[in-house]
Amino acid sequence: MKNETKTKIKNILESKSFRAVIYTLGALVLAFMIFQAGSVSGFRKASFGRDWGKNYDMNFGSPHRGPGMMGGEFGDFGNLPNAHGAIGKIIKIELPNIIVQDEKDNTEKVIVINKDTQIRKVRDQIAEDGLKVDDSVVIIGAPNSSGQIEARLIRILPAPFDMPIKTQ
Repeated sequence: MKNETKTKIKNILESKSFRAVIYTLGALVLAFMIFQAGSVSGFRKASFGRDWGKNYDMNFGSPHRGPGMMGGEFGDFGNLPNAHGAIGKIIKIELPNIIVQDEKDNTEKVIVINKDTQIRKVRDQIAEDGLKVDDSVVIIGAPNSSGQIEARLIRILPAPFDMPIKTQ
């Protein structure tokens, strides 16, 4: 009886139907994981946009323009600010924060610098006091609950060199 049970279990595990069920379950689990990753990403971006707007006064010291500020009662979700970084020029330095004028969405973003933030100029690691107003920077970080970006990496871009103008 024991061998008979083992044989039945072995036949079930080796059947095409069992394999089809396992592959289908695997595909469903993979699809769920992809969906969940998209949901988490969208939630983080929407949360940053909400926090950024909610803390606008505190971050920039100017009056908040109300719920219609971003276009309509519920906002224009296509124009939410990038929650994970900025590319632009430093317009103000008040360490441990800097304010960057983001070229992509033309917004001012408060960047928080902490002890884990790497600041690089070309390949060299530099200190916070090496940052200057009008430096072009690329910042990668994570949003916080105050609508600011906690920088993980700040890369100072080299100034563009002037190309000679050819005259004919």
